[in-house]
Amino acid sequence: MGSVDVRAVVFDVGETLIDETSAWAAWAEHLGVSPFTMMATLGGTIARAEPHQHAIELVSPGHDIGADRPDWEPSLDDLYPDAIPCLRSLNAAGYRLGVVGNQPPSSESFLAALGVPLEFVSSSGSWGVAKPDPEFFRRVAEQFPLPPGDVLYVGDRLDNDVLPAKRIGMPAVLLRRGPWGILHARQPEAKEADAVVGSLDALVEWLT
Repeated sequence: MGSVDVRAVVFDVGETLIDETSAWAAWAEHLGVSPFTMMATLGGTIARAEPHQHAIELVSPGHDIGADRPDWEPSLDDLYPDAIPCLRSLNAAGYRLGVVGNQPPSSESFLAALGVPLEFVSSSGSWGVAKPDPEFFRRVAEQFPLPPGDVLYVGDRLDNDVLPAKRIGMPAVLLRRGPWGILHARQPEAKEADAVVGSLDALVEWLT
């Protein structure tokens, strides 16, 4: 697929910049099940196109996810190795950059402290609107501000990232990694993405 002519690139967080393996392992320990059970249940919910919270509810029926969560925060060890090099390369190439995903506000301080040139770091928790709501993607473009067509959104999901972004005229790339990315890249709707890439290094190559 040919590249797109955009001025800004905005990144999802989970399974795009951050490997969430340790987060799900923390949930398994918190709920008293094996990591295998937690991951397998998560895979089933993804295959059925259900919200990932359903995996927690299946493992622990009636669990109040909002009130009782494991004490987990991302660390530098959780960043995918290509995350910071990608951000620095795109900045050097002249792209304006941002990061926002379906995350709690507590994730923002970690992302803002990465030492890379980001014009904004936010979260669905701060905005009060979450993907796949079209308003989320309109707000993405407003952060610069630029027309949606000048902003590329990069994420690992069709349902939450690529398809809703495309509906408002925003280009989008599907990152084929993590459980969602690997499964979603095989779906017919993957052709709606402007590109499907296997790494952020490949994204830099495609854009530059």
